[in-house]
Amino acid sequence: MASVIVIDKLSVVLGVKYPALRNVSVELSGGKITGFIGPSGAGKTTLIRAIVGRQRITDGRLTVLDLPAGSKPLRGRVSYMTQEISVYDDLTVQENVRYFANMAGYYGKRAHAAAAKALELVDMADKAAVLVSNLSGGQKQRVSLAVALIGEPELLVLDEPTVGLDPVLREQLWSLFRELAGQGKTVIVSSHVMDEAERCDDLLLIRDGELVAHGTPHELCERTGTKTVEQSFLKLAGGAK
Repeated sequence: MASVIVIDKLSVVLGVKYPALRNVSVELSGGKITGFIGPSGAGKTTLIRAIVGRQRITDGRLTVLDLPAGSKPLRGRVSYMTQEISVYDDLTVQENVRYFANMAGYYGKRAHAAAAKALELVDMADKAAVLVSNLSGGQKQRVSLAVALIGEPELLVLDEPTVGLDPVLREQLWSLFRELAGQGKTVIVSSHVMDEAERCDDLLLIRDGELVAHGTPHELCERTGTKTVEQSFLKLAGGAK
């Protein structure tokens, strides 16, 4: 399958001289769940922001769906869910999702249908009339994900989407990610939780702004002679310095 994302010698310097990413090169194919795995502060969010066009690149090249990252034609094709809750407390769940449907170019019956479908996918349809301010943190997270699912994005970029969710909801969301990938969509999920790495088709192990390794969970374990991705990461990262 053709590469959906091509990253060539990408570097990002934040502020005056903080190297958030250093000379990252990798190609990611579509129709998979790709995990960006690494500890907090590794550079995962910076890489994600660069992919969706929200981070200025210091050096290198980054294309998404054969276009420069952040290009206007990508707006309807790429969806992004940030770590922060990105919905409005003073609106109901349905009002939030319909508002973002309008922003995506859906109006009237199309907006209603798109919002209803997104809420059904994240199991929040029964909370449609509830003010977001009255939801739990995990429920707000799911509404944010519903916003990211509006329309038919080809690429979903999700930054720590399962943080704060209970095990049952995490399982439901991973089932949804698998279903979306099965439909041919590309799903990027960042996480610092190593057991989530085992659920991915493809992995980028990131540490201190550098790409430590890229491959399937099986390939990484085989390469390092380990039984788990966590053990593999520790072995690879330990030798990265």
